[in-house]
Amino acid sequence: MLIHCLGAAAGGGYPQWNCACAGCVKARAKPEHATAHAGIAVSGDGERWFLFNATPDVLHQIAADPVLHPGPGIRETPVAGVVLTDAEFDHTIGLLMLREESSLTVHGTFPVLEALNLWFPVRELLSDYADISWSEVRAGEPVDLDDRVRATAFLTGSKAPRYVGNSQLREQPAEWEVGYRLEDKLTGGIAVYAPTVPRWDEKFEQQVASADCVFVDGTFWTDDEMSATGAGNRTGRSMGHLPVSGDGGSARALAALPAKRKIYTHINNTNPILDEESPERRWVTDLGIEIGRAGLEVEV
Repeated sequence: MLIHCLGAAAGGGYPQWNCACAGCVKARAKPEHATAHAGIAVSGDGERWFLFNATPDVLHQIAADPVLHPGPGIRETPVAGVVLTDAEFDHTIGLLMLREESSLTVHGTFPVLEALNLWFPVRELLSDYADISWSEVRAGEPVDLDDRVRATAFLTGSKAPRYVGNSQLREQPAEWEVGYRLEDKLTGGIAVYAPTVPRWDEKFEQQVASADCVFVDGTFWTDDEMSATGAGNRTGRSMGHLPVSGDGGSARALAALPAKRKIYTHINNTNPILDEESPERRWVTDLGIEIGRAGLEVEV
């Protein structure tokens, strides 16, 4: 199984267009430090690829990775589908970019597909532009993406996107946020992609304990990061993201896993681990944890 990291930034990207935090200022001064929105591309054979989330940067991400380039036919593409972890804008807006008469399968849980039908009506908007099949996934039920890669969704959180409002569906317990356990049926290799992790509990530990590669939510360094940097007033946990550092943070739990590759993804622009020269970055890498970036490749 082949995994290509397409970017590692949380919503807004890095730098974020309206942000003058220290990290965004530095990323503008040194564009080589910038990163696109978080996403990966996965393939069992290197021919057909599945994007995990369709970000606002999806066209640039496809252009930057040669394995995703179209051909040999004039309108043939190796991008076979999109697998959604949630219905947030930064993971679904890119679907609108993939509209040029392509034939794709989009996988998502019931509430995610409903959100894209009712509140952010991507499905209706695309109906006359592309041949898209919408395929429901359920937590715990495997889906074969191709002949080698099997994806099994698992629940990570139940936070609905804010645009859903106070609908009845929002108030019900639902599979709004999932991670995916990816199995190569030929090699037996296991990878986990979980860009939203509100808690590292026993159930989550079961999903990652036997994985060879783990991509994990690295949104915030501290729970109070937004208020501490002046970027907002919500805590990381209230937004559905376990912080990297501190007691109960994800870093030490991630470092303790036996996985060969441990990679942070979905990192907010205010998080100092995006800065290659920061002490926080060195602390994380000294634990054996990598920071996601476009161009990073993993074979499992």
